[in-house]
Amino acid sequence: MGRMKVKNNGVAGGVYGLAFIGAAVYYLTHAATFWLGVLGFLKAMVWPAMLVYKVLEFLKM
Repeated sequence: MGRMKVKNNGVAGGVYGLAFIGAAVYYLTHAATFWLGVLGFLKAMVWPAMLVYKVLEFLKM
């Protein structure tokens, strides 16, 4: 079996981690109820995908 090369993208993971924490804090501090807090936590996990979608929509791609 051949060996697979594994890239270590620690910086990108760190930036994503900090952005996730920031988004989670933002959404959770603006939540009025427990379930809005849960929704905010879920939004914090997927906000990069929403951002890319909106950018592509704006650029009409």
